[in-house]
Amino acid sequence: MHLQQLRVLVAVRDHGTLTAAAEALGYGVPTIAHHLGSLERHFQVRLVERDRRGARLTPLGAVLVDEAEDILNRLEQAERLVSTQRDLGLTTIRVGTFASIGSQLLPRAIRQLRDRMQVQVEVVEAEPTDIVELLQAGNIHAGLIYDSADEPAFASPELDSTVLLEETYRILLAHDSPHAAEREVDMAALAEADWICSRDQAETSDRVLRRTCRSLGFEPKVLMRTDDLNMIHGLVAEGLGCTLTTPSAVDTRFAVELRPAVQDLAVRRTSFVRRSTAVPLAVDELQHILLTILRQRTKLDTATA
Repeated sequence: MHLQQLRVLVAVRDHGTLTAAAEALGYGVPTIAHHLGSLERHFQVRLVERDRRGARLTPLGAVLVDEAEDILNRLEQAERLVSTQRDLGLTTIRVGTFASIGSQLLPRAIRQLRDRMQVQVEVVEAEPTDIVELLQAGNIHAGLIYDSADEPAFASPELDSTVLLEETYRILLAHDSPHAAEREVDMAALAEADWICSRDQAETSDRVLRRTCRSLGFEPKVLMRTDDLNMIHGLVAEGLGCTLTTPSAVDTRFAVELRPAVQDLAVRRTSFVRRSTAVPLAVDELQHILLTILRQRTKLDTATA
């Protein structure tokens, strides 16, 4: 099957006769008929009905032409993108990230990257599981993900991973919660509390929460599942529930408090991941910049502690 065969099928749908389709594509009618015949032999099914009134797609032809049009549109977009970047001398990389760390680190890192080289950076916001799937499918060049240092979730020979940051999980509470005044919160005291959890039950904080609660003899009561950080903070600030998170994910605009637990909660590890095959030079440079930014931040935090 060739792209030109798909273009012929679209033209037949749009123009209604083989003659009109041939004129639109700059072909002769025999060439149009040849492409249609090859396409029908490939699928072993009739795709176009032809009679004195013209040519129209069969139901199966209509199914195929919808997909074909999407393929052709995406190809045209890709050709435009490559041509534009060729003319401008640009490299484009696509980077996946989860919301909290992405908003803190990536804008600064991208600015520094673009100061150093001609590069266009497209950011895709997604949860770690989705980022890994996009990487493995070749749809992005690199990503920021998180998992538990004790229970790595994304080890794969297809991926290279570099740890950027490690933080212990803590409990996010409303500012006026009675537990917010405590130096450490005993998770056993939250047996009747409502929890805001991720939509993905395999997400790291969900697994840590279930494991800790079960070790204390109860199941966490889930109020709501969402990955919207603003929604999570709003629900917690209103005293409707609590959640597990890390210092880098806290939005101080909300009336919330972050407290350590008496129990030993897991360490959340944020990593820069990329395919183990060759990647654009800009990916290596972005990784270096992120590591530098975090080292500088660690020194500043130590100096002001």
